[in-house]
Amino acid sequence: MKRTIKLLALAGLFAVFAAPALAQTDKCTEEFKSATYQKWYDNRKGDQDTAYQAAKDYLATCTTEDQYSKALKNFVDAYDKLHANTKTNSDFQAAYEKNNYAEQLRLGKQIIATDPDKPAVYIVMGLAGLGDPALLSESAQYAKKAIEMIDAGKPFEPYKTKDEPLAFLNYEVGKATLASAPADAIPYFLKAAKLESALKKNPQLYLDLAAAYNDGPRAKLTEEYNRAVGPNKTETPESKLALANLNQVLDRQIDALARAAALADAANKTAIMGELTDLYKYRNKSETGLNELVASVLSKPVPDLPTPLTSLPATTPGSTPATSGPSTSGPPPTGTSGSVKTNGTNGASTTGQKTTGSATVSGTGTAKPAASPTPQNKKPRSNHRRG
Repeated sequence: MKRTIKLLALAGLFAVFAAPALAQTDKCTEEFKSATYQKWYDNRKGDQDTAYQAAKDYLATCTTEDQYSKALKNFVDAYDKLHANTKTNSDFQAAYEKNNYAEQLRLGKQIIATDPDKPAVYIVMGLAGLGDPALLSESAQYAKKAIEMIDAGKPFEPYKTKDEPLAFLNYEVGKATLASAPADAIPYFLKAAKLESALKKNPQLYLDLAAAYNDGPRAKLTEEYNRAVGPNKTETPESKLALANLNQVLDRQIDALARAAALADAANKTAIMGELTDLYKYRNKSETGLNELVASVLSKPVPDLPTPLTSLPATTPGSTPATSGPSTSGPPPTGTSGSVKTNGTNGASTTGQKTTGSATVSGTGTAKPAASPTPQNKKPRSNHRRG
């Protein structure tokens, strides 16, 4: 008798646990299928939230695949993906508005992984490095892609003109390249300076350009000159040619520093003028014409990279009119780079990501200004180290 009671108790226990499963199975009736599928079908275009809930109910209740389940599952998957992307886009917009540069890169990667045709996302990611120097290297890869897309005719929102994003994007790539390959950074800085944007009025751009000339072609040509001079530092045809090419680079460096000085505020102009004066005096043996250069330089086009000379010209070109002649006694050492930094109190900024760019280059402390060279009238040296 006791055994019978125990068996009956166990049977009752199994029945309790089995009841929900039997109840769930009982719900998946033909009537349920027809009504739920119809609900999804009627709302799948006009009210997708309702359609989504109907599809979820159907798949949760009727777990065996049938003639409806595949279409419903595809709808649910597409809905989930769409809303996941919507949230990512919303988070990306928030990161953009808050100037959260690391999040811009993280979320931007997720967006372009599913929709690579997003030039606005590439632009924001490509400018993140101007806001956070730690992101420069990674951000520059997206800047290059953004440049490619804009040049191909893609939209350039959130900017109003095509030149504006291209200027900042080229500047970003130049900044990322400056430390490792300064000569390669020069074309990007020149492109940024020649495009019509707020950036061309920022002295920091020209300090970076001067630093690129200093650490790139000037350092290389100084080494070439030192190798070409004869015994007891006597000039040779090879050293003279190297010096002629070097003087062309010095002229570009002087031009860049003059633009920085012309655009700098009073707090920074003195330091920039000090560096410019040293280099100008070495190149021209005098300060004659320097003030006139600074006063007029912004009215002139930014000079291109010099074409390398393969033979000596009749006269080596001077840097400006009204000078006392070019240097012919050997190059100065490459500059120390690092003594001039602008705080940008009167300089143009990139105007911020919220309207046209990623960050303020100068004036906010978000991007460390690059240094300009410091020429010194000492014995030429073959090695150069940035400060």
